[in-house]
Amino acid sequence: MELIELIETLNTAHGPSGDEGGVRAVMEHLAKPYADEMTADTLGNLIVRKKGSGPKVMFAAHMDSIGFIVTHIEKEGFLRVGRLGGVSPKEVLYTPVRFKNGLRGVVVPEEKADFGKLKLDECFLDIGARSEEEAKKLVRVGDTAVYDTAVFTNGGGRQVFSPYLDNRVSCAILLSVLERLPAHCPNDLYFVFTVQEEVGLRGSRTAAFGVDPDYGIAVDVTDVDDTPGSEKSGTTQLGKGAAIKVMDSSVICHPAVVAKLEELAREGNIPVQRDILRAGGTDAGAIHITRSGVRTGGISVPCRYIHTPAEAVDLTDAKACADLALAFAQAELEEC
Repeated sequence: MELIELIETLNTAHGPSGDEGGVRAVMEHLAKPYADEMTADTLGNLIVRKKGSGPKVMFAAHMDSIGFIVTHIEKEGFLRVGRLGGVSPKEVLYTPVRFKNGLRGVVVPEEKADFGKLKLDECFLDIGARSEEEAKKLVRVGDTAVYDTAVFTNGGGRQVFSPYLDNRVSCAILLSVLERLPAHCPNDLYFVFTVQEEVGLRGSRTAAFGVDPDYGIAVDVTDVDDTPGSEKSGTTQLGKGAAIKVMDSSVICHPAVVAKLEELAREGNIPVQRDILRAGGTDAGAIHITRSGVRTGGISVPCRYIHTPAEAVDLTDAKACADLALAFAQAELEEC
């Protein structure tokens, strides 16, 4: 399946932090034909193993997304919500959302709200209910909602705009790698689709402890420095290739892993760039300090407008990330 088809398929699934059952079911279906073993741990991480005799390598891509959770139902039928992960109220105004049961609504600010200092507490969801009683027939406190915006491409299908490219694009990348692996792998591979990354790298912490890998590679999106008025929070650009992570606020990547990824890129003629992220982290932050430490790196997809309802990536970058991850999966690695 092509990357854009995988992204579209994954985006139909419900999976905000802590409520990833829907997206995990889709991932299980897509990964099953290529797995030697497949399990879900207590926290909900999906662990797909491709057996090999070499060092144990854990690839991690979080399958949870940011979202909303219902906290109150008002007498007029409107919903008050809390945030799951890094939701900015200014970036989601008048955005359509959907619940797991298919119910749809829109994010609206109170009339008295100060847009310059807008808080999520000053916003509500309008689901079309006329009363609290009517609303309670449709939704309960604790139900979760996600963005319900479109997926579309520009540039002859090269650039994709979509909600939740963070991090469904990386899930698609690892599925693509699984599909392309030979029957016999030199390394013992664990493809882990993690939960609750957006609320504190929680799934990767338990998964890495259970897998106990020799090497860890977090695959995630990263911020860019290629838009007007850029604040230089990232170092990458769309269309320049896969981004090899050097550091972010959660991790300083192991120099040997950075060097190996750069070597593989040169040998495979894979376009790459270096990724330094001033703010924000990935599952690498939890993996590298597991047990007595893990040699950890990151393969990042440059992404514009992260955590908004319309994120943007270049599919040629995503393809380069898949090529690099495939090369690392099959590389001759030192025993740890």
